Amino acid sequence: MRRSIMSIPVIALALIASTLPGRSDDAGSAASTIQMVETKAAAPEFSGLTNWQNSGPLTIAGLRGKVVMVNFWTYGCVNCVNTLPHVTKLYAKYKDKGFVIVGVHTPEFPFERSTSNVQAALKRHGITYPVAQDNNSATWNAYRNQYWPAQYIVDQSGRIVYSHAGEGAYDEIDRTVGKLLNAQS
Repeated sequence: MRRSIMSIPVIALALIASTLPGRSDDAGSAASTIQMVETKAAAPEFSGLTNWQNSGPLTIAGLRGKVVMVNFWTYGCVNCVNTLPHVTKLYAKYKDKGFVIVGVHTPEFPFERSTSNVQAALKRHGITYPVAQDNNSATWNAYRNQYWPAQYIVDQSGRIVYSHAGEGAYDEIDRTVGKLLNAQS
């Protein structure tokens, strides 16, 4: 009897938490979400990026007029790897509509600095969008990023309008990109 009475507050708290604003509709994402913010700050320019794969070097300024996702990741991070199917699906869905993903591979461990290892990861995960290495964390620091994975959505005028760290929020990210692209048409 005592056990079931004590569980009522726990259940109530879980129900309240599930209805809070900002809660994603993706299953399991609340536990894995580290941050989710709407910022509207100017996106920092890429700096220190090397070894561009799937494209030549890109700049935030050169991408004006497009919706851009800056995706911080590293191939050795299981959470990053878990997001890749969703990121590549998003790219396939919107790449012909003015959407660009720039993968910023920022290593956590020394072995992740290897260009050949990054190239193998791109092939293994079917990544065809532009990816550059940020081995000295220059772009990571410019964005004041702190987490793997992290996504920053930049609107057509070069402003960060959405950011998310961790797994999840896939539907919300998709809706944000879709709204930005529809606003342009």
